[in-house]
Amino acid sequence: MKVTLYLIALVLIVGFGYWVGRRRAFAVSGGRPAHLHSLPGYHGMFVALWCGLPGVLLAAIWFFVEPHVAEYVLVQNLPAEQLEQEADRLALLIVDVKNIAAGYNVFREVTPELEAAAAAYNRVFEIGRAVMLVVALCASIAGLAIGRRLISPDLRARNRVERVMTVVMIVASTIAIMTTLGIVLSLLFEAMRFFGRVPFFDFLFGLKWNPQTAIREGQVAAEGSFGAVPLFAGTLLITLIAMLVAVPVGLFSAIYLSDYAPKRIRATVKPLLEILAGVPTVVYGFFAALTVAPFVRDAVAAFGLEASSESALAAGAVMGIMIIPFVSSLSDDVMNAVPQSLRDGAYAMGATQSETIKQVVFPAALPGIVGAILLAISRAIGETMIVVMAAGLAANLSANPLEAVTTVTVQIVALLTGDQEFDSAKTLAAFALGITLFAATLCLNVVALHIVRKYREKYE
Repeated sequence: MKVTLYLIALVLIVGFGYWVGRRRAFAVSGGRPAHLHSLPGYHGMFVALWCGLPGVLLAAIWFFVEPHVAEYVLVQNLPAEQLEQEADRLALLIVDVKNIAAGYNVFREVTPELEAAAAAYNRVFEIGRAVMLVVALCASIAGLAIGRRLISPDLRARNRVERVMTVVMIVASTIAIMTTLGIVLSLLFEAMRFFGRVPFFDFLFGLKWNPQTAIREGQVAAEGSFGAVPLFAGTLLITLIAMLVAVPVGLFSAIYLSDYAPKRIRATVKPLLEILAGVPTVVYGFFAALTVAPFVRDAVAAFGLEASSESALAAGAVMGIMIIPFVSSLSDDVMNAVPQSLRDGAYAMGATQSETIKQVVFPAALPGIVGAILLAISRAIGETMIVVMAAGLAANLSANPLEAVTTVTVQIVALLTGDQEFDSAKTLAAFALGITLFAATLCLNVVALHIVRKYREKYE
């Protein structure tokens, strides 16, 4: 609640600072903004930055330091005999005290000493956060006064504001890059631990997936099978079926909406089509499991074939319906971006509308269409819920779409669900699957980027 009040107060102060900066700029210019180096709006933003940045920086520093200070106070309030135990036991005790402070139940006797340490831990957050918010608001008010005094006709407010915004954008992009790098390194580190127990080629080219390993000596299933080929085969099979549904329907829909449909129909049909992208995937999963899968089983039975109650065909078909908007909407936007002059030139040469679309519009829009299809493929590869409900968890190595298969993402979820020991090959296999899927997706992106650049150079 205190943080919410602080954010509201900070927004109000920043808005007030913007208004004060603009008004001060008009005042120092004698009512003639032309005498200012920068527009009054930049002076307002200059004062607003002076209001917002000090408070935000102080709050960010405290929120980073706060957990460490609270844990230090917690440790200081523990009994001396508790501090003398082993590091692992002490760390577990600290976690239990934090859980007590949060109101959770713990599997140990809650002594008055532990309750006192938990109270001290909470007190750091209560008192420290209140003091920090007051100091941050005071810093923002002081920044308002300083920023207002700095305004003058010669102040290069625009340069300073743009310099600050440049730094903010650099920091934001750096955070994005470092986040991506951290994800990759964390996956890679855990995957290397897995490959230290399971040979890399056995994982990459193994034909059997059964990651059930023993958690104690002498238990059944002491040796698991970690061949990932069935998982990637199932992923490719379901993705292929989804693309066979989504790409033709999506492209034909985009062609109709961009070149054939009247404006009134386009304004109605396109939003309705894009509603499919907003439907939760669990709804598609129910639809696939309760409607499509029985229909597929009964339909193929009429031809004397046998289909599993959970089949790749049902999951892929429903997944294709789900990603139609990705192909249709993006392709439609790209085709509408093709200059009308190209169409007019084709018509002037005597080409029909269909010939113009096939030989002019579609080739010119091909880079964007490839990007739309790539996005759809990435969406299909990463889908989990539909596969769980319609295709199952069986890691079968089969190219038959009527059989049950599973995907990489489904197995990652299955391996990391529940209480897991992150020192077993079974759990570490999820990270190996993740980094392998990441590498495969990266290669797919590189190929698609090459295709996009090739045709973009041709038609620009």
